[in-house]
Amino acid sequence: MGLLDGKAAIVTGSARGIGRATAELFIREGARVLINDIDGDVADQAASEIEGETAVFAGDLTEPGVPDKLVDTAVEAFGSVDIIVNNAGYTWDGVVHRMSDEQFQAMLDIHTIVPFRVTRAIAPHWREAAKAEQAEGREVFRKLVNVSSISGTMGNAGQVNYSAAKAGVVGMTKTLAKEWGQFKINCNAVAFGFVETRLTQAKEKGEQLETASGEKVDLGIPEQMRAMATMVIPLGRPAQPEEAAGPVLFLCSGLADYVHGQVLNVTGGQFGGMFT
Repeated sequence: MGLLDGKAAIVTGSARGIGRATAELFIREGARVLINDIDGDVADQAASEIEGETAVFAGDLTEPGVPDKLVDTAVEAFGSVDIIVNNAGYTWDGVVHRMSDEQFQAMLDIHTIVPFRVTRAIAPHWREAAKAEQAEGREVFRKLVNVSSISGTMGNAGQVNYSAAKAGVVGMTKTLAKEWGQFKINCNAVAFGFVETRLTQAKEKGEQLETASGEKVDLGIPEQMRAMATMVIPLGRPAQPEEAAGPVLFLCSGLADYVHGQVLNVTGGQFGGMFT
């Protein structure tokens, strides 16, 4: 028996990194998962490599209407959706006095507006199902997990745009928890610290990401900063994506039916590991 037997999930940004590790863990625990990436080839390859029932949706989630199509694709493929993990995103760092409007807005678009639109798209499906279940005297929990960051809860130099966006995720999650508790929709967030992904790899590798507008964004952080970050983590190292996926699984499982409106810090103890 798996923790997610019979469940269907959408995990955005699930062809790589934390999203992929989460999708793979969900499938091992019995779920069916929609794999999503902006790059269709990458999404198809990930789905083909994951052993389990998957669907694929490729597209730029920052484009209006695309989050609705994402949800429609999952509902069509699985019949219903029980879990949403809003994970898709990237970083575009810079100090505030050199940051353009486009650079700031891009982080709000992918990290805050996209989760809002995905959530809005699933709302009629979940609310109507919950009302029917309540009429029958049944209590069925559904799960929404938004991925935030300690940059959003504590701030981080060079990330005023990313920090603002991830702080917005926390506020959105807590508000959704107040609105949707009556429908037995658990709304929580995870705030990750330093997790080894292509976004936190050594910047010296020279890997780039192309934004929707065609802008080239350098991925990673300088090796010196990586070393400094590791020094302030009590556990002594960054997390692996699989270690980040575990707490997401917990929040999406029946073990967390009474966990609601919370931000789970997954940091290895960085900044004390305990803050609101």
